Amino acid sequence: MPVKKKRKSAAAAAADETGLKKCKLGSYCRSQASGKVISGEEHFSSKKCLAWFYEYAGPDEVVGPEGMEKFCEDIGVEPENIIMLVLAWKLEAESMGFFTKEEWLKGMTSLQCDCTEKLQSKFDFLRSQLNDISSFKNIYRYAFDFARDKDQRSLDIDTAKSMLALLLGRTWPLFSVFYQYLEQSKYRVMNKDQWYNVLEFSRTVHADLSNYDEDGAWPVLLDEFVEWQKVRQVS
Repeated sequence: MPVKKKRKSAAAAAADETGLKKCKLGSYCRSQASGKVISGEEHFSSKKCLAWFYEYAGPDEVVGPEGMEKFCEDIGVEPENIIMLVLAWKLEAESMGFFTKEEWLKGMTSLQCDCTEKLQSKFDFLRSQLNDISSFKNIYRYAFDFARDKDQRSLDIDTAKSMLALLLGRTWPLFSVFYQYLEQSKYRVMNKDQWYNVLEFSRTVHADLSNYDEDGAWPVLLDEFVEWQKVRQVS
Protein backbone atom coordinates (compact mmCIF):
# COMPACT_ATOMS: atom_id res chain seq x y z
CA MET A 1 0.00 0.00 0.00
CA PRO A 2 1.58 3.38 -1.02
CA VAL A 3 2.12 5.85 1.77
CA LYS A 4 0.30 9.13 1.32
CA LYS A 5 2.21 12.06 2.71
CA LYS A 6 -0.93 13.87 3.79
CA ARG A 7 -2.04 11.09 6.12
CA LYS A 8 1.06 9.70 7.83
CA SER A 9 -0.79 8.46 10.92
CA ALA A 10 -3.32 6.56 8.83
CA ALA A 11 -0.58 5.02 6.76
CA ALA A 12 1.26 3.92 9.87
CA ALA A 13 -1.92 2.36 11.26
CA ALA A 14 -2.52 0.55 7.98
CA ALA A 15 1.05 -0.72 7.97
CA ASP A 16 0.56 -2.15 11.45
CA GLU A 17 -2.74 -3.81 10.53
CA THR A 18 -1.43 -5.47 7.38
CA GLY A 19 1.80 -6.64 9.00
CA LEU A 20 4.06 -5.25 6.32
CA LYS A 21 7.28 -7.20 6.01
CA LYS A 22 9.56 -4.18 5.78
CA CYS A 23 9.89 -1.06 7.89
CA LYS A 24 11.80 2.18 7.60
CA LEU A 25 13.70 3.47 10.59
CA GLY A 26 13.29 7.00 9.34
CA SER A 27 9.50 6.79 9.19
CA TYR A 28 7.27 8.32 11.83
CA CYS A 29 3.94 7.34 13.30
CA ARG A 30 1.66 8.74 16.00
CA SER A 31 1.13 6.99 19.30
CA GLN A 32 -2.59 6.51 19.84
CA ALA A 33 -2.12 6.66 23.60
CA SER A 34 -0.39 10.04 23.79
CA GLY A 35 -0.79 11.56 20.33
CA LYS A 36 2.96 12.12 20.44
CA VAL A 37 5.06 11.63 17.34
CA ILE A 38 7.58 8.81 17.92
CA SER A 39 10.20 7.38 15.64
CA GLY A 40 9.67 4.11 13.78
CA GLU A 41 12.47 2.60 15.85
CA GLU A 42 10.44 3.16 19.03
CA HIS A 43 7.21 1.86 17.55
CA PHE A 44 7.20 -1.92 17.91
CA SER A 45 4.47 -4.11 16.42
CA SER A 46 3.91 -7.64 17.68
CA LYS A 47 1.90 -8.41 14.54
CA LYS A 48 4.75 -7.36 12.28
CA CYS A 49 7.20 -9.30 14.42
CA LEU A 50 5.09 -12.44 14.07
CA ALA A 51 4.68 -11.94 10.33
CA TRP A 52 8.47 -11.52 10.11
CA PHE A 53 8.94 -14.80 11.97
CA TYR A 54 6.71 -16.66 9.49
CA GLU A 55 8.91 -15.51 6.61
CA TYR A 56 11.46 -18.04 7.87
CA ALA A 57 9.50 -20.60 9.90
CA GLY A 58 8.51 -24.01 8.60
CA PRO A 59 5.14 -25.75 9.04
CA ASP A 60 6.20 -26.76 12.56
CA GLU A 61 6.43 -23.06 13.48
CA VAL A 62 10.18 -23.24 14.03
CA VAL A 63 12.93 -21.43 12.13
CA GLY A 64 15.12 -24.37 11.12
CA PRO A 65 18.40 -24.64 9.17
CA GLU A 66 16.92 -23.56 5.82
CA GLY A 67 15.00 -20.67 7.31
CA MET A 68 18.03 -19.67 9.37
CA GLU A 69 20.17 -19.56 6.23
CA LYS A 70 17.67 -17.23 4.55
CA PHE A 71 17.41 -15.13 7.71
CA CYS A 72 21.19 -14.70 7.85
CA GLU A 73 21.25 -13.79 4.18
CA ASP A 74 18.53 -11.16 4.65
CA ILE A 75 20.22 -9.49 7.62
CA GLY A 76 23.61 -9.68 5.90
CA VAL A 77 25.40 -11.83 8.48
CA GLU A 78 27.19 -15.14 8.01
CA PRO A 79 25.78 -17.97 10.19
CA GLU A 80 29.23 -18.32 11.79
CA ASN A 81 29.39 -14.65 12.75
CA ILE A 82 29.50 -14.13 16.51
CA ILE A 83 26.57 -11.71 16.19
CA MET A 84 24.36 -14.75 15.60
CA LEU A 85 25.53 -16.27 18.88
CA VAL A 86 24.82 -13.04 20.75
CA LEU A 87 21.40 -12.83 19.09
CA ALA A 88 20.63 -16.43 20.05
CA TRP A 89 21.63 -15.56 23.63
CA LYS A 90 19.27 -12.58 23.58
CA LEU A 91 16.48 -14.82 22.26
CA GLU A 92 17.38 -17.48 24.87
CA ALA A 93 17.38 -20.04 22.07
CA GLU A 94 17.90 -23.58 23.31
CA SER A 95 19.33 -25.22 20.20
CA MET A 96 21.87 -24.11 17.63
CA GLY A 97 20.31 -23.51 14.21
CA PHE A 98 16.75 -23.19 15.50
CA PHE A 99 14.48 -20.41 16.77
CA THR A 100 11.04 -21.30 18.14
CA LYS A 101 8.15 -18.87 17.85
CA GLU A 102 8.22 -18.25 21.59
CA GLU A 103 11.96 -17.54 21.57
CA TRP A 104 11.61 -15.22 18.59
CA LEU A 105 8.71 -13.19 19.97
CA LYS A 106 10.16 -12.87 23.47
CA GLY A 107 13.65 -11.98 22.29
CA MET A 108 12.69 -9.65 19.45
CA THR A 109 10.22 -7.89 21.72
CA SER A 110 13.03 -7.34 24.21
CA LEU A 111 15.18 -5.92 21.40
CA GLN A 112 12.18 -3.98 20.00
CA CYS A 113 12.79 -5.43 16.55
CA ASP A 114 9.95 -6.33 14.20
CA CYS A 115 11.80 -6.23 10.88
CA THR A 116 15.18 -6.71 9.24
CA GLU A 117 16.19 -3.05 9.30
CA LYS A 118 15.54 -2.65 13.01
CA LEU A 119 17.61 -5.73 13.81
CA GLN A 120 20.45 -4.46 11.66
CA SER A 121 20.36 -1.21 13.61
CA LYS A 122 21.01 -3.27 16.78
CA PHE A 123 24.22 -4.89 15.53
CA ASP A 124 26.45 -2.39 17.31
CA PHE A 125 24.54 -3.01 20.52
CA LEU A 126 24.87 -6.78 20.12
CA ARG A 127 28.61 -6.45 19.51
CA SER A 128 28.94 -4.22 22.56
CA GLN A 129 27.74 -7.09 24.75
CA LEU A 130 31.01 -8.87 23.98
CA ASN A 131 32.98 -5.98 25.49
CA ASP A 132 31.12 -6.10 28.78
CA ILE A 133 32.89 -8.54 31.13
CA SER A 134 29.72 -9.79 32.80
CA SER A 135 27.72 -10.12 29.57
CA PHE A 136 30.58 -11.88 27.81
CA LYS A 137 30.85 -14.39 30.64
CA ASN A 138 27.11 -15.08 30.35
CA ILE A 139 27.37 -15.47 26.57
CA TYR A 140 30.37 -17.78 26.94
CA ARG A 141 28.56 -19.98 29.46
CA TYR A 142 25.39 -19.94 27.37
CA ALA A 143 27.36 -21.15 24.34
CA PHE A 144 28.14 -24.49 26.01
CA ASP A 145 24.52 -25.63 26.35
CA PHE A 146 23.53 -23.93 23.11
CA ALA A 147 26.10 -25.82 21.04
CA ARG A 148 26.05 -29.27 22.64
CA ASP A 149 23.89 -32.13 21.43
CA LYS A 150 20.99 -32.23 23.83
CA ASP A 151 21.41 -35.96 24.46
CA GLN A 152 25.01 -35.38 25.58
CA ARG A 153 26.30 -33.71 28.72
CA SER A 154 29.55 -32.57 27.11
CA LEU A 155 30.64 -30.80 23.93
CA ASP A 156 32.40 -32.90 21.33
CA ILE A 157 35.91 -31.56 20.95
CA ASP A 158 35.49 -30.31 17.38
CA THR A 159 32.47 -28.22 18.37
CA ALA A 160 34.33 -26.99 21.44
CA LYS A 161 37.28 -25.89 19.31
CA SER A 162 34.99 -24.05 16.88
CA MET A 163 33.13 -22.26 19.66
CA LEU A 164 36.36 -21.36 21.46
CA ALA A 165 37.74 -19.94 18.22
CA LEU A 166 34.60 -17.82 17.86
CA LEU A 167 34.65 -16.57 21.44
CA LEU A 168 38.34 -16.37 22.38
CA GLY A 169 40.23 -16.59 19.10
CA ARG A 170 40.80 -12.86 18.73
CA THR A 171 41.30 -11.90 22.37
CA TRP A 172 43.27 -14.66 24.10
CA PRO A 173 46.99 -14.55 23.26
CA LEU A 174 47.39 -18.25 24.03
CA PHE A 175 44.42 -19.38 21.98
CA SER A 176 46.35 -20.68 18.98
CA VAL A 177 48.65 -22.65 21.29
CA PHE A 178 45.71 -24.06 23.24
CA TYR A 179 44.02 -25.00 19.97
CA GLN A 180 47.13 -26.91 18.91
CA TYR A 181 47.13 -28.67 22.25
CA LEU A 182 43.53 -29.79 21.82
CA GLU A 183 44.33 -30.98 18.29
CA GLN A 184 46.93 -33.45 19.52
CA SER A 185 45.39 -34.29 22.90
CA LYS A 186 43.55 -37.42 23.99
CA TYR A 187 40.39 -35.44 24.74
CA ARG A 188 37.36 -36.13 22.57
CA VAL A 189 34.84 -34.09 24.58
CA MET A 190 34.89 -31.05 26.86
CA ASN A 191 32.66 -30.99 29.91
CA LYS A 192 31.04 -27.91 31.44
CA ASP A 193 33.59 -27.51 34.23
CA GLN A 194 36.45 -27.60 31.74
CA TRP A 195 34.63 -25.14 29.47
CA TYR A 196 34.00 -22.65 32.28
CA ASN A 197 37.60 -22.89 33.50
CA VAL A 198 39.09 -22.22 30.07
CA LEU A 199 37.55 -18.74 30.20
CA GLU A 200 38.84 -18.14 33.72
CA PHE A 201 42.28 -19.37 32.66
CA SER A 202 42.30 -17.05 29.64
CA ARG A 203 41.48 -14.08 31.86
CA THR A 204 43.84 -14.70 34.76
CA VAL A 205 46.90 -16.64 33.58
CA HIS A 206 49.70 -14.75 31.86
CA ALA A 207 50.70 -15.68 28.33
CA ASP A 208 54.07 -16.92 29.63
CA LEU A 209 52.23 -19.04 32.27
CA SER A 210 54.43 -17.50 34.97
CA ASN A 211 51.56 -17.02 37.42
CA TYR A 212 49.94 -20.42 36.87
CA ASP A 213 49.32 -22.11 40.22
CA GLU A 214 49.99 -25.83 39.87
CA ASP A 215 48.27 -26.39 43.20
CA GLY A 216 45.17 -24.46 42.13
CA ALA A 217 41.82 -26.05 41.47
CA TRP A 218 42.26 -26.16 37.70
CA PRO A 219 40.89 -29.12 35.70
CA VAL A 220 43.43 -31.77 34.68
CA LEU A 221 42.97 -30.68 31.06
CA LEU A 222 44.51 -27.29 31.86
CA ASP A 223 47.25 -28.78 34.07
CA GLU A 224 48.24 -30.96 31.14
CA PHE A 225 48.09 -28.03 28.73
CA VAL A 226 50.49 -26.01 30.90
CA GLU A 227 52.86 -28.96 31.21
CA TRP A 228 52.72 -29.54 27.44
CA GLN A 229 53.39 -25.88 26.66
CA LYS A 230 56.30 -25.61 29.11
CA VAL A 231 57.97 -28.60 27.45
CA ARG A 232 57.55 -26.88 24.08
CA GLN A 233 59.07 -23.66 25.42
CA VAL A 234 62.15 -25.48 26.66
CA SER A 235 62.73 -27.53 23.53
